[in-house]
Amino acid sequence: MSSDLLPPAAVQMCFENLNGSCVKTPYSPGPRVILYAVFGFGAVLTVFGNLLVMISILHFRQLHTPTNFLIASLACADFLVGVTVMPFSTVRSVESCWYFGESYCKFHSCFEGSFCYASIYHLGFISLDRYIAVTDPLVYPTRFTASMSGLCIAFSWLLSIIYSFSLLGTGANEAGLEDLVSALTCVGGCQIAVNQSWVLVNFLLFFIPTLVMIIVYSKIFLIAKQQARRIESMSNKTVRSADSYRDRVAKRERKAAKTLGIAVIAFLISWLPYFIDSVIDAFLGFITPTYIYEILVWIAYYNSAMNPLIYAFFYPWFRKAIKLIVTGSVLRENSSTIDLFSKCRF
Repeated sequence: MSSDLLPPAAVQMCFENLNGSCVKTPYSPGPRVILYAVFGFGAVLTVFGNLLVMISILHFRQLHTPTNFLIASLACADFLVGVTVMPFSTVRSVESCWYFGESYCKFHSCFEGSFCYASIYHLGFISLDRYIAVTDPLVYPTRFTASMSGLCIAFSWLLSIIYSFSLLGTGANEAGLEDLVSALTCVGGCQIAVNQSWVLVNFLLFFIPTLVMIIVYSKIFLIAKQQARRIESMSNKTVRSADSYRDRVAKRERKAAKTLGIAVIAFLISWLPYFIDSVIDAFLGFITPTYIYEILVWIAYYNSAMNPLIYAFFYPWFRKAIKLIVTGSVLRENSSTIDLFSKCRF
């Protein structure tokens, strides 16, 4: 009742002196400070965490492997989310207004889509790489080379960028939604509508590599279980050195597959609710409340901060690399040849 009697002056606008400005519905001071802290922390963690991953892999020669190049490229996608997407989304989410211009609104959405798809296709190629490494660890180095890794990286980036910029840049996503877009358009808003056809394409581009990863990692863990049983059954027997070496290599590759499998699960948990909601929204007339949408978006964004934490938890060599970077030891001569695996248990 009281809200119906509020005078017009009580309504805040994103741009007070502009006609057609969006209505501003900011949080009260307490929640605003908390949200800025939470979102800002996520952006900082994303930027510096992934920067550490990229520096570690690119600086230390011992980490120059095809798999790690894929991981560094994946970290680059997450790093760019922290630089080009999260800071601007922080202001939009807390202030309920877009202050960065109509042009960057489009770029912001293009970056968001590009880096999301780049991440999932990198993860898809990493899962195939791990499958080869676990099933045949001795032949693996000749099958998945640096050149093959480069092709996977190029495909992931080109497909993601070309698709996202073509879809949103041409306005194809708004076809058939002209009335809705017109009604939602106001100065200080940044809402991107995607029609039913393209939202299904978006979901398929997410779901197909997701399904491939689930199948591949299921096979990896079945094979890993069989290998573990084989090693256990042979533990009390005299085995040839070749078999012993093969088992040690297989154990190392299984550890890497497990760690990267956790990264895949984290990605799916973060992004799947967002994609499911986008499909439901498109077919039910965009009924998702703004606060629900913001929650789903930020759960997805925070995935970009999770991978460095996963690597730090499971990889002793990454923790050692972080220490060397933070203390400035990487600036010393020949620091790139430091042995990161000494005294590291796999």
